[in-house]
Amino acid sequence: MLQTSAPVCGVSPVSMPGALQPVTVLRHRYDSLHSCQDEVAEEYPVALVYNGISHAVMMVTPCDLEEFAIGFTLSEGIVSSRGEIHDLEVLFHADAAEVQLTIAQAAFIQLKEHRRTLAGRTGCGVCGTESLQLLDLAPEKVDVTQAVEPDHHLIQRILATLPQHQPLMAATGCAHAAAWCTAAGDIVRVFEDVGRHNAMDKLLGWMALQDIEPNLGLVFLTSRASYELVRKAARRNIPVLATISAPTSLAICIARAAGIRLLSFCRPNGFVEYPD
Repeated sequence: MLQTSAPVCGVSPVSMPGALQPVTVLRHRYDSLHSCQDEVAEEYPVALVYNGISHAVMMVTPCDLEEFAIGFTLSEGIVSSRGEIHDLEVLFHADAAEVQLTIAQAAFIQLKEHRRTLAGRTGCGVCGTESLQLLDLAPEKVDVTQAVEPDHHLIQRILATLPQHQPLMAATGCAHAAAWCTAAGDIVRVFEDVGRHNAMDKLLGWMALQDIEPNLGLVFLTSRASYELVRKAARRNIPVLATISAPTSLAICIARAAGIRLLSFCRPNGFVEYPD
């Protein structure tokens, strides 16, 4: 059984001290100038340590780190199932955090063979990859049996209620969100982060902890559809992925290869698909 001792936050990232930082700003409005207090999202270095060896340092909003670490470990293919993660502990230091994970020995041996160091910028999922061969762009085929059949009514419903689940975005204006939504368009859970792939990993980690069946809903992202997000979805058997912004060409290619139904430019009146 997975044992954790992580001081993770609850329903909202804003409920955890450190997700927001106060800052004094000068507001320029036409010919006036005002000094006032504002809030910015925290961007925090988080080291992922497997069986005592540091693997990656990511810049993350320091909340929901248990879910983040589990989601990252699964979506990056470090382990193939949650059962291969035996232990997890989140430690906060003065200016950084680390997540110490104990994984199955076979997975750890494979990790050492394909080890990479990530620079961890919020916009990059492959910084520091030692070889192009390690990108692993050939996705698994997802199970589309009884997958959701989205239409503009479903997307409209999600978009209408999503802002209510984005307190960090409301406070700072700079957070991405990843949401798990039902086939009816009800939002079940939302995770926010300064990095779009971090928000995705937090959601995927939560889904793994909750044993969510991917065919029962869809993942909705408030970002573009970049290749690493689609690749993560393929690893976690997500059949429907929707994004507010545009996809990249490689994202479309991976979605087609995996059999993922990719919806982009999601708006209340419709969306764009990318069939074969």
